[in-house]
Amino acid sequence: MLILLIILALVYAFLNGFRDSSSILAGVLASRAMHPRWALYLAALAEFVAPFLFGTAVARAIATGLVDPEAITLRTVVVAMMAALSWTLIAWRRGIPSSSSHALIGGLLGAALVTGGAGAIQVGGLVRVVLPLFLVPPLGLVAGFLIMALFLKLFRYASPKINTGFRRIQVFTMVGLALAHSANDAQKSMGIIALGLVLAGKLAVFRIPPAVVLICAAAIALGAARGDWRLIRTLGGKIYRIRPMNALASQTAASGLVLFSALSGAPVSTSQVIAMALMGSGAAERVNKVRWQVGVDMLITWGVTIPAAMILAMSYYLFIVGLEMTPQVAALVIRWLVAG
Repeated sequence: MLILLIILALVYAFLNGFRDSSSILAGVLASRAMHPRWALYLAALAEFVAPFLFGTAVARAIATGLVDPEAITLRTVVVAMMAALSWTLIAWRRGIPSSSSHALIGGLLGAALVTGGAGAIQVGGLVRVVLPLFLVPPLGLVAGFLIMALFLKLFRYASPKINTGFRRIQVFTMVGLALAHSANDAQKSMGIIALGLVLAGKLAVFRIPPAVVLICAAAIALGAARGDWRLIRTLGGKIYRIRPMNALASQTAASGLVLFSALSGAPVSTSQVIAMALMGSGAAERVNKVRWQVGVDMLITWGVTIPAAMILAMSYYLFIVGLEMTPQVAALVIRWLVAG
């Protein structure tokens, strides 16, 4: 069961890097600041380095702040990861930038509820974990709008040649965004694996072993190096035609918010924050420049992710329990028939 959990957590980290690299690279590629392949490799390197630099506050919040470790079992965490991965794959197949963070939290909540009831959920931790998921993306919209408005004012008399400078600066902001993403998202898999080690009796207290940091960093970096081109096209072209200034403003806003969230132990969805920052930077130029229907579709997907993952987790758990009970029920039926 522990081996299965580690495999699921690493696949989750890989898919997280694979899907969210689209958000990280959307502005850079849409504004033609870098060659796509080099941008992917540079982002992957930053994704690998970040987990060693920025602590484990998010890992602890996910693993011990949301559910009571004493009220759940190793099976609970495995089922939660199965649900999170299932929903992530469903969204990926449809080309929708869904939130892996929402899926993981929904999976944990659903599995914990069916295992230990409402008492397995830590209300205070639930507020601290879930609230940032819904508050930070709107802040990304506002920050993207304000930074873009500032850029428009500062550079209103600049010649079009300034776009060359914006493209060059984006190399650094893109790296910062990749660092911020991995600092937040790689910790989610790290926390799940460490929680599994505690529940399996391999660790006496919750901590993140260096080997866990290494394998999770490698998994998310490998996923980022592959890149999901379908989502890159969604974010890079369907919201609006991104200019270098838009990309720079949104990357600056998103990287600051995501990194601050990681350092403060607040798990957030990087894809949400980046998408909202892109919309904010576009709206600062002209409100009708943004294709808001694309944003509405994203919001609907993000809104249904937690309850959908909860339902999946509960269904998986009950199905597994039913499979385990089948031989016992069959034995009772046979005994009843024989006795009759």
